Amino acid sequence: MGAGTGVALAVVLLAACGSSPVSTVGELDFANPLRIPPLAEPDRNGDQVTFSLEFQAGTTQFLDGPATRTWGLNGSYLAPTLRARVGDQVTVHVTNNVDESTTLHWHGMHLPASEDGGPHQMIQPGATWSPSWTVNQPAATLWFHPHLHEHTAEHVYRGAAGMFILDDPNADELNLPDTYGVDDIPVIVQDRSFSSDNQFTRREPANTGILGDQILINGTHNPHIEVTTELVRLRVLNASNGRLYNLRFDDHRPYHLIGTDSGLLSAPVELTDLRMAPGERAELVVTMRPGERAVLQSVEPDLGTSSGGRGNGGHDSFDLLQLRAADHLESSATLPDQLVPINGPDTAEVVETRSFELGNDTINGNKMDMERVDLAVENGAVEIWEITNDHSRPHSFHPHLIHFLVLDVDGHPPPPHLTGWKDTIYVPPDQTIRVIARFDGYPDPTVPYMFHCHILQHEDDGMMGQYVVIESGSTPPDRIDLSDDHQGGH
Repeated sequence: MGAGTGVALAVVLLAACGSSPVSTVGELDFANPLRIPPLAEPDRNGDQVTFSLEFQAGTTQFLDGPATRTWGLNGSYLAPTLRARVGDQVTVHVTNNVDESTTLHWHGMHLPASEDGGPHQMIQPGATWSPSWTVNQPAATLWFHPHLHEHTAEHVYRGAAGMFILDDPNADELNLPDTYGVDDIPVIVQDRSFSSDNQFTRREPANTGILGDQILINGTHNPHIEVTTELVRLRVLNASNGRLYNLRFDDHRPYHLIGTDSGLLSAPVELTDLRMAPGERAELVVTMRPGERAVLQSVEPDLGTSSGGRGNGGHDSFDLLQLRAADHLESSATLPDQLVPINGPDTAEVVETRSFELGNDTINGNKMDMERVDLAVENGAVEIWEITNDHSRPHSFHPHLIHFLVLDVDGHPPPPHLTGWKDTIYVPPDQTIRVIARFDGYPDPTVPYMFHCHILQHEDDGMMGQYVVIESGSTPPDRIDLSDDHQGGH
């Protein structure tokens, strides 16, 4: 890793598994208006849509006092929000203007492996990588972030990430809150710790890597949002490295979950609490009354560990974001009883069932090898993947390319909030989650997709594998030829 960026992280080992709980509940005055990442303005010619992003190193003012050294895309921290529609032919010119090689992965996007932005698509300093693909998936809240082998955690912690919103006609017809920044709000949740001179530091318990003791929402510390409508849609993204959250309002008001990682649910689900692991997204609709205030919090997420999660963030609580309703609110359309049909593959179509055992820092006993092909899937095949956490550490699981449906959780039907399309799933210790997916669209035996734990330190420590999609009847490769270096920017 290069040292010239000036943004190398100071490493502070504040605590291990026996650390005291962290809480900011009741400590914030929510003085800062929530920053809304700007919508990127692409060049559009019919359905040809072109975006431009530049990795940048800079400084960002989060707290009083010195500014913090950070990374961003088209700015010093985070990125503009990209937005496209089904059928759009998207090109993104990604230029690396920092002095370290990095990547940019389109998390949740259904696209060819060569355009995926994983560790095989490195972008060298000064180079531009220009992936192109056609959007062929439902409306959803996706995101993008660096994804280089062994250094993803550090690059994400510096701040280079953003949201990618997809739209389609079915979602348009539902009359959901959809005015970006008004009643449709991006909520990018990240935990950070700061040194005495306001630089990012790292609190690293043994099990989850980085856990910060302060929260940033869209890069804003201590934030509030002015609400002007009766219903407000919060597109929540857990963009933290290793922290899980349990979303709850301070007055325990119910809210409606309308979408998960890869699309809308079939019907709204009323909740008061929702656990979110790193990489997961949730679209929430909240009802507000004139003049009231409500605080979105994260309260002691149940990690499903024998210790209750002490040292892994399971006993931590945070005030995240205050919603301040105006004295007069514009009326909102009634939330529909039904959203979109969920037409997933049938178990009768399954041609293969595979098992994935999540260990300490391995998957199926193996650590990541950039040349090894761990498995090959035939194009169009429907498979069941059984994901078991057979270790005491918390783990989440994210396969690239596919969107899956949860069949069962430890043999039980999935709860209502897990009945939609997912691409990332939390797997508590000693549990097995079975998912079903169809692998279709982009056979290529030379370029792999990843599957990995999305607790980023675990990924960097080796909890990642790779697979290729091949044509039916073809011979799967055993190795990836790393000498073929045309896949990224150079």
